[in-house]
Amino acid sequence: MNDFWPWIGEHWWLGFVAFGMLSGIAGGISKSWERSARRRHERRLETLRLKTQLKTAELEARAGGGRRGAAAVPAAQPASVSPHDLLERLFKDHDEITARWLDYELDVAKLIAFPAMSDGRQPLTAAFLRAKRTADALRPASADAKVGEQQVSEYLDAVGAYAVAFEVAERDARRLRDSSFSEEERKRLDRAQHMLKVALDESATQAERQVAYKRVRDELDGLIVLSDDAVQVLEKQVAGELSASPDPDVP
Repeated sequence: MNDFWPWIGEHWWLGFVAFGMLSGIAGGISKSWERSARRRHERRLETLRLKTQLKTAELEARAGGGRRGAAAVPAAQPASVSPHDLLERLFKDHDEITARWLDYELDVAKLIAFPAMSDGRQPLTAAFLRAKRTADALRPASADAKVGEQQVSEYLDAVGAYAVAFEVAERDARRLRDSSFSEEERKRLDRAQHMLKVALDESATQAERQVAYKRVRDELDGLIVLSDDAVQVLEKQVAGELSASPDPDVP
């Protein structure tokens, strides 16, 4: 202990070295946190921007503009539109959004390319699924159903939120792609995508397609959960049932 302070006196300059190292580490952590916070802020701004677009479309429609973009974001209709016609329009918007979601949910190639769209652990995907449940629950039985103005208004808002949530989740999934997976997991996804092409190749033998299909399921196991409907569609594609044309001689 008696030798410690003399040693410190001779090597005082080491304190500046240690301070510089610690400052560098702290700076790296701070920059990483700032980048993460910036990304979260950008996501919030994107969500607010899309919601603003929706509200703008609603106000334009009420004013008689009625312009709609290609994003299938529903807009409120002029007051002269009958409840039946309004519900028909909302049903169409609702179904269009659901069809776009099913295009991911039932297409294994798309699920491999954009896995976040089927991952309920992703915050934006989870928000979309909640919006879907709300819109589905508020949907009247038919356009002729006896519903009050309040219920129609709530359904309008729900379909609007459903559209916005889908747009945000889709953009985030296309941005993320497979970045949330490790390098080895990405290799497995690449192999699954390659084997999927073989499984769906009509020029391959049925045995080759079945082997490739099994490889696809093995590679995706633990990475992407395929819904029962997606599995059923894929199995029919592999078996050739979807592309088979009926024999005109068979009654």
